[in-house]
Amino acid sequence: MFADLIIINASNIATCADNQQGAGIIENGYVAVKDGRILEAAAGSPSQNIINSDTEVIDAMGKTVTPGLVDAHTHLVHGGSREKELPLKLKGVPYLEILKMGGGILSSVKNTRDASKEQLKAKALKSLNQMLVYGTTTVEAKSGYGLDFDTEVKCLEAAKELNGEHAVDIISTYMGAHAIPQEFKGDTQGYMDFMFEKVMPYVADNKLAEFLDVFCEDGVFSPEESRTIMQKAKALGFKLKIHADEIVPLQGAELASEMGAVSADHLLAASDKGIEAMAKAKVTAVTLPGTSFYLMLGKYAQARKMIDAGVRVAIATDYNPGTSPTESLQTIMSFACFGMKLTPEEIIKGMTLNAAYALDRQQEVGSIEKGKKADLVIFDAPNVDYIVYHYGINHVDTVIKNGKIVVKNRQIV
Repeated sequence: MFADLIIINASNIATCADNQQGAGIIENGYVAVKDGRILEAAAGSPSQNIINSDTEVIDAMGKTVTPGLVDAHTHLVHGGSREKELPLKLKGVPYLEILKMGGGILSSVKNTRDASKEQLKAKALKSLNQMLVYGTTTVEAKSGYGLDFDTEVKCLEAAKELNGEHAVDIISTYMGAHAIPQEFKGDTQGYMDFMFEKVMPYVADNKLAEFLDVFCEDGVFSPEESRTIMQKAKALGFKLKIHADEIVPLQGAELASEMGAVSADHLLAASDKGIEAMAKAKVTAVTLPGTSFYLMLGKYAQARKMIDAGVRVAIATDYNPGTSPTESLQTIMSFACFGMKLTPEEIIKGMTLNAAYALDRQQEVGSIEKGKKADLVIFDAPNVDYIVYHYGINHVDTVIKNGKIVVKNRQIV
C-alpha cells in the first residue's frame, strides 16, 4: 500500500498515544498518510514499499510533528467585542458594576441578537482561520450569547454551516444555561421552563448540538437547578458538560461525576472530593488558564493535583469576548506552563488526546496512531519543549487536515 503523503526526517514526533509515557515522543522519525488516515508512524526512515512517484513527501528536518490541536472549550459564535471594558477592569471596577453599565455578558447578548447569521458567520470564519493557522484542527463551539430561541438557533445554525464549509471540524454545544436573560430577570425557573419546553427539544430534533453545557455558579444556576437542566438534557439525548467551580466551590465537579458528564470545565475552586470523584467517574477536566490570566485572578486550576489524582486534564482557550479573547492555543501554552506549572509534554497531550476525550472524539483525533484521522501540525521547532519555551510567536509551519495540506508556511492554502 503506497502512502499519499509522508513526513520524513522529523526531529520529534509527539504521538500523544494513550499507551505511551508523556507525549509519546519519537525522535528522528516519519509519519505516513493514506486516504486521509494515519498509515504508520515510527523512528527512522519509511520503507520504499510505501512510497511511489505519486507520494507527496514533506521534509521536516529540524521540526516537530504533533496531532492537530483540539480546542475543547470556546464560545466561537458571538457578536461584537468588549475591549472598551478593559480600562474599567484595570481600575478594579467589579464585574457587576460593569454589568449595570450595560457591559459584561449583556453587551455580548445584545450584539449577538442584533447580528444577522451572515454577520455571525463572517466573524466566526475569521476566528476559525486564525485558529487553523495556529494549529487548531478541531474546535468545540458553544452557544449562550443569545439566550432566546431565535438567537440561540441562529448561532447553532451558523456553527453547523461553518462546519460544512471550513477545514476545522466544529463540534457544537447548546449553552442556553449561560446566564439569565433580562426578560426572565428574577425568574430562573421560568427561563428553565422556556429552555425545556421550546429550545432544547428543537435543538435536539434538528441536531444542532451534540452537547449541553450549564454554568453552575453562585448567582447563575445552582447545583440543584444545574442537575435538573442536565437531567432534562440527558433525556433528550445530549451529552453533558458543565462550567463547574469556576469562582465559588459549589460541588460542580461532584455534580459532573454524578451526572456522567463528558467534561467539567474551569474548576478553579474544585474541592479535593470533587477531583477524586472526577477521577473515579472518568470525567475529563478542561482547564482554561487564559481566563485566569486575563481576569488577573492570581490563581489557576490545580492541574497538577488533578493529574496526580488520575484525572485526564485538557487545556483550552475559552475563546470568548469577555474573559479570554484569544484564538491561539499556542498563547494558552504559556499560561498552562507558567501558571499551572505543567510540562510541555503534558501541555501538548492536554491540547490533543485529552482534549479529544473532552469532546468524545478520542477514537478519531488527538493522537498519531494508525487508523486515526491524519490531522497533523508541523511546528518549526526542534522539540516540544521549544514550542512552549519560545513564547509569543506562531511556530506552525504546516497544518494537515484529513491528509490534505491546509496551511503552508503559516498561510492558508
